[in-house]
Amino acid sequence: MAVAERHSATVAGAIAAGANQKGLAAAVTVAGGGAVVHPPTGNVEGRVSAAEVQRTADSGDIRTIDVSAGVVRLEPVTVAGKTSVVEIFVPSAELDGDTSRDWLLLLGIALGLVAGSVFVVDRLARGAVNSARNLVQAALAVGGGDLGVRIQPSGPRELAEAGYAFNRMADRLVTARTDEREMVADLSHRLRTPLTALRLDAEALDPDDTQVGIMFDQAELDRRRGIRRIRQAIVTLEGEVNQLINTTRQAVAAQVAEAAEDGLCDASEVVRERMMFWSALAGDQNRQYKVIGAHLRIPVPVARAELAAALDAILGNVFRYTPQGTAFEVGISRRDGWVAVRVDDAGPGIPDPEKAMQRGQSDQGSTGLGLDIARRAAQDAGGSVSLDRAAMGGASVVMLLADAEATPKQVSRFGLVGRLARERTSRPGKSE
Repeated sequence: MAVAERHSATVAGAIAAGANQKGLAAAVTVAGGGAVVHPPTGNVEGRVSAAEVQRTADSGDIRTIDVSAGVVRLEPVTVAGKTSVVEIFVPSAELDGDTSRDWLLLLGIALGLVAGSVFVVDRLARGAVNSARNLVQAALAVGGGDLGVRIQPSGPRELAEAGYAFNRMADRLVTARTDEREMVADLSHRLRTPLTALRLDAEALDPDDTQVGIMFDQAELDRRRGIRRIRQAIVTLEGEVNQLINTTRQAVAAQVAEAAEDGLCDASEVVRERMMFWSALAGDQNRQYKVIGAHLRIPVPVARAELAAALDAILGNVFRYTPQGTAFEVGISRRDGWVAVRVDDAGPGIPDPEKAMQRGQSDQGSTGLGLDIARRAAQDAGGSVSLDRAAMGGASVVMLLADAEATPKQVSRFGLVGRLARERTSRPGKSE
């Protein structure tokens, strides 16, 4: 019918334009030659009766009339008060063909819409399912103890908001656990001051040697055994407190990476950590102290626990053998492939440095093992320990360790120790 309408419009346009017989014939030819023009007067043979033509002209409306083997379309055209009728015949085959094409077109459009809808819904559903799956997996990981898990919020708005909320919750859990560990560590750290004072008092007691028991009576043996039990209990308690602090202050990622470096530690970090411990006792005894050079990372090939024990042994001698109120200084520096950890004090000094470095020898009535611990730790790192007179007036103990980031050069260690020992400030103060 669309083709019939175009053909009818072509002929009707020629009539409305006042075309003559030749122009009208050309228009009919352009329209496919199947058009019939019924003039206002006269009768032209067509597929419909003259009555149907006259009825169309009188009504002025386009009409469609079923005839044998098809349909006739009648369109009236009025010019100067006279009405002509254009007749277009449409065979049944063309009607059915147009309908088939229309149905096929509609079916193709419907199928396209369905396929597009399925694709869009599949993409939306897949995004939502993936977002929900990631959220579930992250929640299970957090439930398993991995608080470092975070997700990239995606999917529908509700799931994206749930992802942001999950990340905030995980951040708060990390903060809460860190605060809890720090609180436990701080509480444990408060125990160190009385514990250290107790240990110093216990070490100042008489020797607990019972190997020559035949020279003592039973009361003296019991007293010495009691002193030994006290010292052993203090050592055990101090180890438990240290273990508690070290455990609660482990960083989830940083300390895992550090743990892989077996036999390697940051000397500056060890100095800062041990000074946090000894600063409490220094405050109780009114000792001014100073820390120099511990702000930069300086790796040394020494296990963290061994370096901490060596530094504690040296600092313990300062607190044990110098009067309360005596200032001291801890410094760390690196040069020529070596790292020097220096502890100076303003006490009376060491009368016989060579004897003090020998295992089991001391002029102060102790076991004499403190400096030997430091010496063995330094020797394990390819270094040494030396004693000298400090610029502050007391003893100067220098641990010389190999620099883990530099190739040691063949230089005189004693000359280096002498230079490093002179690089200090005699004015005591607070930690830098």
